[in-house]
Amino acid sequence: MVRALIILVHILVFVVFSTSTRAEDVEVDVELFLAVDVSRSMTQRELEIQRRGYAEALVSKDVIKAIGAGLIGRIAVTYVEWAGVGSQRTIMDWTVIGGRADAEAFASRLTARFDSALRRTSISGALDHAASSFERNGFISNRQVIDVSGDGPNNEGRPVLAARADALAKGIVINGLPLMTREGMGSRWHLDDLDDYYRNCVTGGPASFVIPVLDWSKFPEAVRQKLVLELASAPTAPLPLLKASTEPEYDCLVGEKVWQRLRLYWSEP
Repeated sequence: MVRALIILVHILVFVVFSTSTRAEDVEVDVELFLAVDVSRSMTQRELEIQRRGYAEALVSKDVIKAIGAGLIGRIAVTYVEWAGVGSQRTIMDWTVIGGRADAEAFASRLTARFDSALRRTSISGALDHAASSFERNGFISNRQVIDVSGDGPNNEGRPVLAARADALAKGIVINGLPLMTREGMGSRWHLDDLDDYYRNCVTGGPASFVIPVLDWSKFPEAVRQKLVLELASAPTAPLPLLKASTEPEYDCLVGEKVWQRLRLYWSEP
């Protein structure tokens, strides 16, 4: 009897603590997880272009206007660079942006220093990391969005379809920014149809979309367009997750297969 009462007290304390903690969460219009590829196939120039591109887009008048147009007028954003299955590097932790001053401060810190690239490409690892990050980030909203960019398919960790399915089951929307610039040492790992790979294997959820980047000079504009779309009010009907059933099924393990075929070129297993 005493043991049962002790367990009941512990449960009540946990429930009260959890409720009070969630009550203190800051309400925002959107929680946006920016997941940016810094795998070894990316050059140092590309890494800097990505950071500066996001910084430029965040302070643009269109993005500031989109933030202000929300019901609450503020968003929460985090910027995380990813590579292999256990390689996620938080550059900017969850931060409120409610106007130009907040955006400029975020952009300034984002471009204050630049880090070197990491190894391998695990989109599934990035999605898993992002999905768990929403759980107790101190914010609450009607929309949680993972914005993932990358220059190649998943080649490490669990299959990307499984990670996508788990994120979508939590109500998270995944948008994609496939980098199809064909620059750097990873050219032989690139997919000619990387945008199709992202559409079929990575992105999903209501109003999810893919914006390919074919030239680095277009990157800041692509990011600006993407952010405006992500911050706009979500439509009532979701976009189709996959291609029409009449088309051939896409091989979402293509990255893993390329890795197995060409891994002898790498200095690590």
